[in-house]
Amino acid sequence: MTADARAPRATEAAPGRRIAHLDMDAFFASVELLRRPELRGLAVVVGGRRALGGDADVGRLGDYRGRGVVTTATYEARAHGVRSGMGLMQAARLAPQAVLLAADFDAYRHYSRLFKAAAATVAPRIEDRGIDEIYIDLGGLPGPAEALARRIKQAVAAATSLTCSICVAPNKLLAKIGSELDKPDGLTLLGETDFRARVWPLPVGRINGIGPKAAARLAGLGIATIGELAAADCAFLQGHFGRAGGLWLHEAAHGVDERPLVTHAEPKSLSRETTFERDLHPRRDRQLLSEIFSGLCRRLAQDLQRDGYAGRTVGIKLRYEDFRTVTRDNTLATAVSEASAIRRAAGECLRRVPLDRKLRLLGVRVGALQKAGAAGPAPSPQQELPLPDARGAA
Repeated sequence: MTADARAPRATEAAPGRRIAHLDMDAFFASVELLRRPELRGLAVVVGGRRALGGDADVGRLGDYRGRGVVTTATYEARAHGVRSGMGLMQAARLAPQAVLLAADFDAYRHYSRLFKAAAATVAPRIEDRGIDEIYIDLGGLPGPAEALARRIKQAVAAATSLTCSICVAPNKLLAKIGSELDKPDGLTLLGETDFRARVWPLPVGRINGIGPKAAARLAGLGIATIGELAAADCAFLQGHFGRAGGLWLHEAAHGVDERPLVTHAEPKSLSRETTFERDLHPRRDRQLLSEIFSGLCRRLAQDLQRDGYAGRTVGIKLRYEDFRTVTRDNTLATAVSEASAIRRAAGECLRRVPLDRKLRLLGVRVGALQKAGAAGPAPSPQQELPLPDARGAA
């Protein structure tokens, strides 16, 4: 039964602040199913990346061999215990018959822009929280919260053919928790008082900001649920988590959150990176690494030009086979957004790092962003440089 066919499971949010959290349902997997409708109803896992811009492969999860991680999974796969962030080899043991698809982040970004633009046609005050979620300010808009939420859901579905789950609550904390309560295709209205019946039985980790380490510390204190956290004395929490940390835990458990929506924030940097399916050696895999490096620069340039930015700081990120990570930056006289200029500056950064061990990750970043119109002329296009060898020579 879809959300539009069922009544909300909580009462109407109190008058005043009306904050909605919109979360796309199994977003990456749902985008893939648009292109492969024959996989609907099956356990589908998305993980890994397509190689050098080629078509994504379709395989059987049980046949996977590698170190990739699950990006997302359909609800049918989640029923087997598959979760985002889980190693694909572990997921293969849980759901060997599941379909494995390589991730296509360009497609996900496209649909992300579509759903956010659709939501803005109903409620333009939006805080962007990532590729698949946003906060929406419904305050000051005419009409009941339920009707506004339905209109947003319908607009998103019309623009993308995808479903989303929305919760309307008095603040961002409750809206974030509530959007998970009735997935998929959920519509939840969570008030300041009735949230106790639905939220307090949940584990403390459902509060955004309580990670695994904090949850483990709370469990050691005999606190497993949000309700148990709410019942704990504030001074007791401050004794274990500090004055500010304990107060925040106490207030969060009682649904208190005064954070405003941040409806506009200029990005400080844009980046592209990829983790390899196998470790690559700078000498033996030089040609492949050079192609990957150039591809990252091209896609980063497309991101910058699409959003109308250029940047004066170009940087790289390398992660070696032992997980040690190094970064290097190159500050330019003029802001750039062209692939060739990014490639040249990033290549200069590569000359300043040791390239004598295998790599598992490569990334490129452009920072110190400004609107492209104020950036001035970019450097003349340069011939693409090969990846430096282990001695740092071009």
